[in-house]
Amino acid sequence: MELDFDKSGGLLPAIVQDAGDGRVLMVGFMNREAFEKTLETGFVTFYSRSRNQLWMKGETSGHRLLVKTVQTDCDQDAVLVQVEAQGPGVCHKGYRSCFYRTWDNGAWRVSEPQTYDPEKVY
Repeated sequence: MELDFDKSGGLLPAIVQDAGDGRVLMVGFMNREAFEKTLETGFVTFYSRSRNQLWMKGETSGHRLLVKTVQTDCDQDAVLVQVEAQGPGVCHKGYRSCFYRTWDNGAWRVSEPQTYDPEKVY
């Protein structure tokens, strides 16, 4: 069984979920090399579409993502990576999750407190 990297131009969406409580932490993209590097190192590695290069989550902040399990969907064109987050947050804006805003009465509202100061990390 092979993942279908061709369907979306060489990239798969990678949904990152906290293995402990199930919270979705972020979504990134992996090419074949990033996926293989993730399996090889045990830490989540993505392909940066803006920089056109691999990047290991946490390489700057130290907030790495330790892989616990990897699953694929029925079409084999997306992966779910369950992780143990090594740090107070995953989001580069200082939150535990990149999904820290909630649609509320016609506007996006910050729905959780920051867990770290990004100015001190980046």
